[in-house]
Amino acid sequence: MHVEVPLKPDVVLKGSLFLAAFLSMVLSIVLYFAAGDDVNGRLNGVFVGIWVPSILSMGALMMSGRESRR
Repeated sequence: MHVEVPLKPDVVLKGSLFLAAFLSMVLSIVLYFAAGDDVNGRLNGVFVGIWVPSILSMGALMMSGRESRR
């Protein structure tokens, strides 16, 4: 017998935000080091790396909004 446990929306939100931040960090590292001597390629890696704190900040803002409604 299989019993499904419903996921809480907060758990799904936190997990998806951390996954997005982690994938952004990995993509940033790959872009930076795959660029070799190309300055524009390295700058693309730095630009994507800036997404990580932005994604985490957006998540903190979303979570604080959810907690203030309770």
